[in-house]
Amino acid sequence: MPAIDLIYFDAGGGHRAAANALSAVCRDQNRPWEVRLVNLQELLDSLDIFRKITGVRLEDLYNRMLAKGWTLGAAQILKVVHGVIRLHHDPAVRILKNHWTATGPDLVVSVVPNFNRILFDGLRAACPTTPYVTILTDIADYPPNFWIERQPQSFICGSDRAVQQARELGHPEDRIFRASGMILRPKFYQPVDVDQAAERRRLGLEPGLPTALIMFGGEGSAAMLDIASRLDSCGLPLQQVLICGRNRTLAAKLRAQSRTQPRFVEEFTSEVPYYMRLADFFIGKPGPGSISEAVAMHLPVIVERNIWTLPQERYNADWVLENEVGFVVGSFREIESAIRQLLAALDTYRDNTARIQNRAVFEIPDILERILATAAPTAAAR
Repeated sequence: MPAIDLIYFDAGGGHRAAANALSAVCRDQNRPWEVRLVNLQELLDSLDIFRKITGVRLEDLYNRMLAKGWTLGAAQILKVVHGVIRLHHDPAVRILKNHWTATGPDLVVSVVPNFNRILFDGLRAACPTTPYVTILTDIADYPPNFWIERQPQSFICGSDRAVQQARELGHPEDRIFRASGMILRPKFYQPVDVDQAAERRRLGLEPGLPTALIMFGGEGSAAMLDIASRLDSCGLPLQQVLICGRNRTLAAKLRAQSRTQPRFVEEFTSEVPYYMRLADFFIGKPGPGSISEAVAMHLPVIVERNIWTLPQERYNADWVLENEVGFVVGSFREIESAIRQLLAALDTYRDNTARIQNRAVFEIPDILERILATAAPTAAAR
């Protein structure tokens, strides 16, 4: 039975979610594979220079930065991160070589950015014929050295822009595979039998009011306090569902805010599809997962793009505009105008979201099977 290693880490949460979703679909499709989830942070924990300096793991530092909104200068910070990664390249490759020499994978699939050169070199040192695949969990790459490296491997891209970027770096067509979007949890494709009016009442909301779902990933964001306050005072007939993730302090502050609009505040939940069924549109950061989830649930989006936006997420705002599935504001201070425009053409924007058919999580196992089939016979037959 071929062994497939899925490499993930917890910076941002979307990488683990993508790995878990893909693993679950492989299992549900009865693929004859042993799918092994490998946490890269744990594997390279002894080299985490950021923890040595700050006492905090790199992925924890990243998640704290998102929760606090400390994203200004992220492009410059990324250069420092890449410098640290290069500094630890050789010892990291040795760790990975030892790991894969002992475990002998038939295919290695990465859903993490920044570390793909180290991962590739470690695999080549241990298993020279084993194929290496990177699945971009961003809509497009943020070069250099973020997702797409100049090395003989395969790429699975969820947009035409990412495919073009791989081509521009010289990768041949037979190593570039186009999926129909980002990896989403299978739950987003399951029918949700919800009586919207009844469920809104159950949460203390009004059945007929336009409903905004406000969400900033698994760690939440302090920006939600300002957005909630602006919506409450904008004079529009609205209500809010706010999902705060693991940020209990944020949830408590939102519940304590004075308000006139109906509001429901949730902390961490695995039932995001349910809450999206109760909403009419989505407000949040331009993260690839959040945008893709909202569009899959036919929710138009309003996202912000400015100098605070993470560099790898800036193209996502272009994607929203190119596909006419929502609005992009330079600041959430402009949120009232964006909502007015969206509500005036809500049916049109809903129709635009419905035209986007993202089935990536179900397509990718077939792509991996093709890659395995063209691997060296000793690897494919093991």
